[in-house]
Amino acid sequence: MLKLMKKVAMYSVIGASLLTSANADKTKLTMYYPVSVGGPLTKIVDAMVNDFEKQNPDIDVKAIYAGNYNDARIKSLAALKAGEPAQLAVMFSIDIYDLIEQDAIVSFSDLAKSQEDKKWLKSFYPALMENGTTLGKIWGIPFQRSTIVMYYNKDAFKKAGLDPNKPPKNWDEMVSMGKKLTNDRQWGVMIPSTGYPYWMFGALAKQNGEVLMNGEGTKTYFNNPKVVEALQYWKDLSSKYKIMPEGTIEWGTLRKNFLSGKTAMMWHSTGNLTAVKKNATFDFGVAMLPAKEMRGTPTGGGNFYVFKNTTPKQKEASLKLIKFMTSPENSAKWSIGTGYIGISKAAYETPALNKYVEEFPPAKVARDQLDFATAELSTYQTGRVRKILDDSIQAVLTDKKSAKDALNDAQNQATRLLKDYK
Repeated sequence: MLKLMKKVAMYSVIGASLLTSANADKTKLTMYYPVSVGGPLTKIVDAMVNDFEKQNPDIDVKAIYAGNYNDARIKSLAALKAGEPAQLAVMFSIDIYDLIEQDAIVSFSDLAKSQEDKKWLKSFYPALMENGTTLGKIWGIPFQRSTIVMYYNKDAFKKAGLDPNKPPKNWDEMVSMGKKLTNDRQWGVMIPSTGYPYWMFGALAKQNGEVLMNGEGTKTYFNNPKVVEALQYWKDLSSKYKIMPEGTIEWGTLRKNFLSGKTAMMWHSTGNLTAVKKNATFDFGVAMLPAKEMRGTPTGGGNFYVFKNTTPKQKEASLKLIKFMTSPENSAKWSIGTGYIGISKAAYETPALNKYVEEFPPAKVARDQLDFATAELSTYQTGRVRKILDDSIQAVLTDKKSAKDALNDAQNQATRLLKDYK
């Protein structure tokens, strides 16, 4: 009996030793990621990571939910400076210039060495690659990507005598329909002006035939007459046409306002689609944003980045994880579970997403709108430039400045910040 106990103890020690050795041999990855819309997105990410680890037992992934996009950037860079860097992260697609300037990331053009890897880099929708490409290289890979779409309450349309299958196609129609939809209990439309006002403004500018910056991140066009006209229209929705509340509209509570019937139409991320679908107690529709000179929206959302301060083995494992999470099958799962865009044509050819879109056509609106999409506002000094524009937009919406004065001031400030960048 004593001999048996000794053998059991010995095998236990050997087993523990082998387990410790196996864990030590694993490539360990830390990944930060954000959530900027509602819903159980963390559960979906965790499930993907678990599936990856089952298929790759030699890689251990610690996926950390970091808050919103700004939180994810701050925490990722803080860990880098503290000497405990993450190996990869999902951050704003527009963080690219700041990350390059800080020499924090490595390009996927350098990581993707095999023909298979290079083919993978070409598999994503071109519009989603604009914010990840500069200086002749690809630095960010699309993951939770979006466009702004219009959600509208079909039941409210019917009550107002409007065709529920014909949402506004242009600015004038949004005003005329908005007037019929506005009453004591309900606004015609709400466009959020906190959180990411510059993003909504990028849509209005594009619809009026202009973009907010050049492709190199070195110039802005904030006071272009067409851009000024776009901001004036936004302001007029409340002050002149009376179809939207005056002042600012909160990003974080807008979906709740829509679901509770306080607005008949809302502009918001397609990333809200699944949550709206699950919680709406009325018939709703999803449409492309209305046009002025053209339809238009910026893309939005997060890209994968790989940090430079990472071992070759970790870079290889990071690339493997990113390829897994952006595969057509996982992109399809992510799109169905969240409402974000399937990031490649192949994702929509999977049986799961193909069937989902067929049964629920609103799921293809954001994808189809990529044909009219432009890059999200991104420059060097992105955070400061974005805040300048956000503050200017809010100053106009709260009656503190005229659209022309606010955007002239914003352009002058942005020019000073970017003058040393060529």
